[in-house]
This record gives sequence, structure tokens and C-alpha cells, in this order.
Amino acid sequence: MSVVSVPPPAESTPAAQAGRPRVTRAEGLRIQLADEITRGLLLPGTTLDETALATRFGVSRTPVREALRELAASGLIDARPHRGAVVARPSVERLQNMFDVMAELEGLCAGLSALQMTPPERRQLEQLHAEMSALMRQGDFNAYREANEQFHTSIYDGSHNGYLIEITLGTRRRLSPFRRAQFRALGRLALSHTEHDRVVTAILRGDRDSANAAMRSHIAIVHDAYEQYAQNV
Repeated sequence: MSVVSVPPPAESTPAAQAGRPRVTRAEGLRIQLADEITRGLLLPGTTLDETALATRFGVSRTPVREALRELAASGLIDARPHRGAVVARPSVERLQNMFDVMAELEGLCAGLSALQMTPPERRQLEQLHAEMSALMRQGDFNAYREANEQFHTSIYDGSHNGYLIEITLGTRRRLSPFRRAQFRALGRLALSHTEHDRVVTAILRGDRDSANAAMRSHIAIVHDAYEQYAQNV
């Protein structure tokens, strides 16, 4: 197994950066490395050396270690004590289990949001959904992907259940690399927006069961879209 060196990420344009939440160095590293793994730029079995990564990104080894821990939790690397880390892929069964749990948690959030969201929160969700429609029509992949995280977070928050929000965010963090990668599947932006529309409509109607079912279906499709993309990498 050898250390593979890939080019550093291209700098984002000011337009692409507008409206994005600020991320820590470790989070930025995690996103970049996860992107390279899911795109096949870093193949399974590739050794990830902390010192080499720190040099490449111009950071200390501390954020590198943190990013590698996050990637290990997602199943994208195998972190071996005193032996370094290597690129891996979660088993089909494990990834299915993770998405199954994610669907149940997000479905519960959507159902509770249909009952618990305040009028200002409902208006904010509706506005965000409309803004994402514009991003979808423009084909702005990066901006839509970032807005998608805000969309789902707003639904978690709308449940007004602190413990549910905590465990849902934790599960989403583990699945984040796969959820981001699925947007590369052909036509995925338009389909994602259609699925979101069903969720938003049910929440605004106050229909708990329909919101739950629409969100669970959406997450199942996200999983299928990732698998479709991964087969072509």
C-alpha cells in the first residue's frame, strides 16, 4: 500500500462561498478527503499519513487526526492503532443499516415538525425550499448541496425535541460523505427537490404521518442514488 498524493482542492469562488456556514479546519479536511474517497481519487487500501496530509493542507496534525477520526466513524477509513489509517469502504450491510436508522430519525423529525413548527419556522422552511428551487434550476451543485444541509437541519430543529436533534445530527454526520456524493448522480438535483416538495407540503399542512412517510422515502432514495453513483466511480 502506498501513499497517494492528489492535488489540493481548488479555491472556491466568492459566489460559491456566499451564504455557506464557516467550517473548522478539521471539518474542511474531512469534507475534502471524504469527497476524494467517494469520487475514487483515493482508492481503498491507500495509506493516509498524518504528516503528509498536514503538509499538503498546511495545517498541524491535530485537525488531521480529528478529520481521520470522523472518517473512521463513517467507515471511509480503517484507523489502526500505531499503524496509521487506510482508505476503506463500509460494507453494503453497514451502510444499509446506517441509512435505515437515518430514515427513521429524519422521518420522526419531519412528523414532529408538522405538529410543532412555529409559524415563523414554517415560513423560513418554505422560503428556503423556494430558494433551493432556484439553485436547482441554475444547476448550482455546490450551493444546493450546502442549502440541503440547512434544509434538513431546519426540520430537525422544527421537531423541538433536543435529544432527537442531537442523535439525528450525529447520525447525519456519519452519513454526510455519502449524502454529499449522491448529488453527483445524473438528474439528482431535480429529483431531490421534488422529494423535498412532498416533505414541505406535508409539514405545512400539519400532516404528521405524510411528513414522516415522505421523509423516510426521501432518505431511502438518497441511499439508492449514492449506490448508483458509487457503482459508476
